Amino acid sequence: MISRPSHRVRRMVKIGVAIVIMSVWGISFSHAKPEYSKKESKTCTYCHVKMGQKELNDTGKCYAKNGRSLQGCKAPAK
Repeated sequence: MISRPSHRVRRMVKIGVAIVIMSVWGISFSHAKPEYSKKESKTCTYCHVKMGQKELNDTGKCYAKNGRSLQGCKAPAK
């Protein structure tokens, strides 16, 4: 006899699927826009801690704070 998964197991699977979907969706929309890089003639890591990640370094935070302008922003430390 085949037993059906318990309500708790089904709920955990649904939560897991939702987390995966939200993670993939968040990754695809959280990157810097290529037009910012093109506009400023800078690489993504000029403003981001790591390539492909949303986290901004101090230069990126300044850029965002200044209405997407690098004027007055220090170059990132190397």
